[in-house]
Amino acid sequence: MARNDVRILLLEGVHEAAVESLAGAGYTNVERLTHSLAGSDLLDAIGDVDFIGIRSRTHIDAAALEAAAKLQAIGCFCIGTNQVDLDTARRMGIPVFNAPFSNTRSVAELAIADIILLMRGIPEKSARAHRGEWAKTARNAYEVRGKCLGIVGYGRIGSQLGILAEGLGMRVLYYDIEHKLPLGNATPANTLEELLQEADVVSLHIPETPVTRNILDANAIRTMRPGSLLINAARGTVVDIEALAEALESGHLGGAAIDVFPVEPKSNKEIFESPLRRFDNVILTPHIGGATEEAQYNIAREVVAKLVKYHDNGSTVSAVNFPQVTIPDHENRRRILHIHRNEPGVMEQINRVFSKHGVNVAAQYLETQADVGYVVMDIELDDAGPLLDELRAIPTTIRVRLLH
Repeated sequence: MARNDVRILLLEGVHEAAVESLAGAGYTNVERLTHSLAGSDLLDAIGDVDFIGIRSRTHIDAAALEAAAKLQAIGCFCIGTNQVDLDTARRMGIPVFNAPFSNTRSVAELAIADIILLMRGIPEKSARAHRGEWAKTARNAYEVRGKCLGIVGYGRIGSQLGILAEGLGMRVLYYDIEHKLPLGNATPANTLEELLQEADVVSLHIPETPVTRNILDANAIRTMRPGSLLINAARGTVVDIEALAEALESGHLGGAAIDVFPVEPKSNKEIFESPLRRFDNVILTPHIGGATEEAQYNIAREVVAKLVKYHDNGSTVSAVNFPQVTIPDHENRRRILHIHRNEPGVMEQINRVFSKHGVNVAAQYLETQADVGYVVMDIELDDAGPLLDELRAIPTTIRVRLLH
């Protein structure tokens, strides 16, 4: 397929750098929308595209994937991929790529800003000033220096936040289910409970999984120090919002900054509803942790590079749901990508087809994951049409693609 025949749909205002990067690689058949799609609108739009790019509001479920007859890959222009049915996509031979590194700094900086503002009581003072009240007081206003920051989830964002916090003189305690070496002077906590009991500020930087759902529930929030602060710029499902509201109402917590929510508006025109709206000491932001010009530019270039590499080369490195194959360029050779159900005897059947046609296989790369296998083969053959037909006829074949 010629590059200008590849149809690409970008949703949710993906940064224009994505369009520029695609054009630079020869892909010009690109449609870019500023909003998300859902329901029949999504099913209609996805049916004829080869690649789709989304952010966090568009949900690609099994029904959408079934409607996507031509879809080759999905680009999530963000960190999270829980808005995509990853298992179904894998079983259909569709790799999903994201940008796990590009907005790390932006999220960490937002958390730092939230910590400073909450420590000084700025949200409440600002709200009261908007109402004409002059609340000039040092009561319950503190420097961050010397305070303990508890980081739950010590990955890329959590560890960078720790470094920034130490630069402000904070003491950093972290908890992660995996063993992580500390950066700077950070100290690991043995348990989540230990961290919650000691930290003046708790900042969450964990993925959405069945284990992390409501990990900050009523019991966990009660374990937090009286007057402590909660920051959540991770996933909306990791905090029990009703329990948080009760803790704020009772005064057990001194404030919170929440950037992600269990249910979020699908567009900027929808009303945002939350029981946290009534609190002056809560910072509410509309899922903007990674919403800086720098982050969106870097995300656009990172995800586009992965999609282009997959289409042109077959590489699936860093796909979140797919066997990861790293392969060199294939100049002067034809390359066949074969995605199949991971069952015994598949490679024997593939090699039998090659042997039947007398094809010389110059290189072969195979990786499997769960129920799917992915093999890339460089061959020396002028007319690959009959060969492709026989590969597609193998019962375990999911899809076959030829690269020139």
